[in-house]
Amino acid sequence: MKRCGNLFSQITSFENLYLASRKARKGKRLKDNVLIFENNIEDELFRLQEEIILKTYTPGRYREFTIYERKPRKISASPYRDRVVHHALCNIVEPIFEKTFIFDSYACRKDKGTHRVVDRFTEFCRKNEYVFKADIKKYFPSIDHKILFKKIKKKIKCKDTLWLIKTIIIHSNPQEEVIDYFSGDDLLEPFRRRRGIPIGNLTSQFFANIYLNDLDHYVKEILKCRCYIRYVDDIAILHESKERLWEIKKAIEEYLEKERLKLHKDKCLVFSVSIGTDFLGYRIFPTHRLIRKDNSMRFIRKFREMSRLYKKGFISWDNINASVQSWLGHARHADTYGLRRSIFERVIFCRAANSLEIAETGDKERSYYEKKK
Repeated sequence: MKRCGNLFSQITSFENLYLASRKARKGKRLKDNVLIFENNIEDELFRLQEEIILKTYTPGRYREFTIYERKPRKISASPYRDRVVHHALCNIVEPIFEKTFIFDSYACRKDKGTHRVVDRFTEFCRKNEYVFKADIKKYFPSIDHKILFKKIKKKIKCKDTLWLIKTIIIHSNPQEEVIDYFSGDDLLEPFRRRRGIPIGNLTSQFFANIYLNDLDHYVKEILKCRCYIRYVDDIAILHESKERLWEIKKAIEEYLEKERLKLHKDKCLVFSVSIGTDFLGYRIFPTHRLIRKDNSMRFIRKFREMSRLYKKGFISWDNINASVQSWLGHARHADTYGLRRSIFERVIFCRAANSLEIAETGDKERSYYEKKK
């Protein structure tokens, strides 16, 4: 396998760091840490460049918070200057690995994404009778640092670039503890190995694709699965034979042993596509597609809350419109015309006569809403 070198000068060039800063600030221009960095951007980028070249660069502390969508999930937000480094690294390194990824891996890749993978899944549904659906047990907390770095070294030989990648990996903040034993382990092996990368980092999404890339090729080329899809750790394989899918499941479990990963036992199922498949926020049938019920109910509750706050003058129409358009972008990819009409006909937005007076005394409630967002 051809390995790439002489990448470090490209990563650390001022032009690349500046481009990385433009990407990192998208959607975050008004954040305090972004404004501070942007106010003196040339000095900040030159300082960052010098730290990386001299190998004195150390990632900062993560800001951690938990989101509750179906299940609790810890999100780790790195400091803005570290996000610039992540973009600078991925600008140069990601195209090298992109050539090795299979077509039907859809997470965090250009011209891919959830809507493309859902369309592809629907296409496969219409050609096959059964589906094997699975995900990997606690995937991000289970990623083994040693195995990940070994996979990266197969394509990268530039020592300085490998130093930067390793620095980012080893400075991952502690993730949820996962104690799993694999063939050949002694009692202390799970505790000796460094595992886990933070959900929320650009590099983590990229590393997650690299980690399972070998599995993708194994399933496509060795197991000969034509209708295989992966989105991060969500896996779907469709086939005309239920027995063949159970055989594939067993083969994948055995393969994942050497990657120190396990399939989630409660979420590994083989069933007919005719009953509908819960996949990436949709309920997908061969003939049509629905939005998942918990998704629509969550939006209805949020929509009603926005109506109440708008009436009191606590939020603007621009805030509401941005949130609504985001949900509509998801809902329009399913057969939801009746649902959308029902929701928007029932909720009315109007200002109260004394909304300005209420808004002046509503700082606590406004602050509460902003935190929820």
